[in-house]
Amino acid sequence: MTPSVENAIATGANLLASSSDSAKLDAQVLLLNILQKPRSYLFTWPEKQLTDEQYQAFQRACERRLQGEPVSHITGCREFWSLQLEVNPTTLIPRPDTETLVELALECEVPKNAKVLDLGTGTGAIALALGSEMPSWDIIAVDRIDDAVALAKRNQERLAINNVTVEQSNWFSALKNKKFDLIVTNPPYIEHDDVHLHQGDVRFEPLSALVADDAGMADIKQIITQSRDYLHASGYLLIEHGFEQSAAVRHIFNQMAFINVSTVKDLGNNDRVTFGQWP
Repeated sequence: MTPSVENAIATGANLLASSSDSAKLDAQVLLLNILQKPRSYLFTWPEKQLTDEQYQAFQRACERRLQGEPVSHITGCREFWSLQLEVNPTTLIPRPDTETLVELALECEVPKNAKVLDLGTGTGAIALALGSEMPSWDIIAVDRIDDAVALAKRNQERLAINNVTVEQSNWFSALKNKKFDLIVTNPPYIEHDDVHLHQGDVRFEPLSALVADDAGMADIKQIITQSRDYLHASGYLLIEHGFEQSAAVRHIFNQMAFINVSTVKDLGNNDRVTFGQWP
């Protein structure tokens, strides 16, 4: 006899307890994805019995999670800024900390019809969040990886956020003669020997989206330096970075003659986004 919804979650949470800090939540998300039901279903129908097919699928999903595979890769989706995004192993999984970058971008004093660039868009999370909030903005989202470009395009089309255009570009390489009022980016910023690369969900994400040379600063330096040629006067550059990199990032902004340089903290009270204005 197959278990009820409630008992299946309890069994799954117990199985995952040794490998996940959020075992019960993981089990709930995995089961809801299989049932294709909203979260309220867990509380409305806890006694509902699973079919054999549903329970077998749930067991397989739990086994994958037990091996460390991210929940988002198992379900194929992740919520960011209340948008359901398709995700896969070719890009980073959007994280709540990055919503700090979106919030800051929305506070920037830019023209109503601002030209906006999202560098290294991955799933398209940042660009699509901004596009959903500011339909008058004209947003270009770029990535150098073919599969990431295709993924971001699928998310853009499915969500029908039509003021976002996804293109292929290695940072600014395909953007000659374009100027922007706002540039946002979450570039690779982790050192090659960082121990966190061998822990948790990060093990299943592409190193190219995580790791940068020069103690994690190479891409950040390149973006700050080159962005000066692509910003309108008084335009903003916003960069997400590691919590210990804020002083170094501000130093580069200042070296490159940006003004009003400052760092903001994420929900965990860690330095997360540094920004500056091109004079």
